[in-house]
Amino acid sequence: MKILVINCGSSSLKYQLIDMENESVLAKGLCERIGINGSMLTAKVPGKPDYVVEKDMPTHKEAIELVMAALTSADHGVIKSTDEITAVGHRVLHGGNTYTESIVVNEDVKKVIRECFDLGPLHNPANLMGIEACEAAMPGKKNVAVFDTSFGMGMEEKAYLYAIPYEYYEKYKVRRYGFHGTSHMFVSREAIKFGKLKKDAKVIVCHLGNGASVSASIGGKCVDTSMGLAPLEGVIMGTRSGDVDPTILQFICNHEKIDVNQMLNILNKKSGILGMSGVSSDFRDVGKAAAEGNKRAQVGLDAYDYRIAKYIGAYTAAMNGVDAICFTAGVGENDKECRKRICAYLGYLGVKIDEERNNIRGEERVISADDSKVKVMLIPTNEELAIARETLALTTK
Repeated sequence: MKILVINCGSSSLKYQLIDMENESVLAKGLCERIGINGSMLTAKVPGKPDYVVEKDMPTHKEAIELVMAALTSADHGVIKSTDEITAVGHRVLHGGNTYTESIVVNEDVKKVIRECFDLGPLHNPANLMGIEACEAAMPGKKNVAVFDTSFGMGMEEKAYLYAIPYEYYEKYKVRRYGFHGTSHMFVSREAIKFGKLKKDAKVIVCHLGNGASVSASIGGKCVDTSMGLAPLEGVIMGTRSGDVDPTILQFICNHEKIDVNQMLNILNKKSGILGMSGVSSDFRDVGKAAAEGNKRAQVGLDAYDYRIAKYIGAYTAAMNGVDAICFTAGVGENDKECRKRICAYLGYLGVKIDEERNNIRGEERVISADDSKVKVMLIPTNEELAIARETLALTTK
């Protein structure tokens, strides 16, 4: 059984074709600059040279058609026809308050995705375009929406409601949704399996990259997560501020004579590690600057580690304990010093890192010492595989 996984951005489309018999990736690729001059598809098949096609892609429909042509190409493809594809799984950012789980797409599902355009203005429209493009290219093939917000829908009211007038929740569904949900779902479940933990294990996942979030789960079900109504809340990120006093918005707007939309653009694109360091949003550049004596760069990294450690402490309290702490995503999987610095705050939990085990990049491994009271793991995230598993489960019942 082969599952095609699609992840559409506003001007891009990433895909993977996964053989679910052994969960191997048969092919993957990226369509870039959709709707922009210079559109290009780069297709990758293990053991073969990259296949590059430069062709206009006015919409996601043309992008999907190019993907299908690449997958079925006699020279570069891996299947004879799209009949070999069992179903298509789509990453969809927002399902609002309606969907708590992945679901086979029908007209009602598409209606909800449209209704959530204002909650996910950059992603939901593109996600819907990807679904409709696949429907047009492969009529009758089942499509599954895997919502990035589904994981966070497991939270209780005490965790997801904001302390603002309740009418805003009733009227506009203003609440904490959480993002990176597919990654948190995959890693929290994988941690229980790989770490040989009990089924109801208390797991904290640190998804650390240019975007970053922390989640707490019990038995794979979300208890709390750091991102909120939008991906801006929570820990410090590459260009996002994370948690700030809301008064800051009014204060700066008044002094700089800008409106709230301009202020949010600053918080989303000019803040975080970039804003603090003045160097870059790339943690490698900031780390290099700090090593060369740049104080602002060092303070930015210190603040980043500190905020993550605070969330770990808070979530340990929320669950009344923790069995495992997991690091994942670009920084979490590849920066051993970052993992070490964060865990240095956690001595009160009995956390001990094994230096040799921690000297690793992007490989599933327990990195804590044998006598550590909490198991610490590096678990590479695999959102595409998580989407494929959800899709297979829903389309082969």
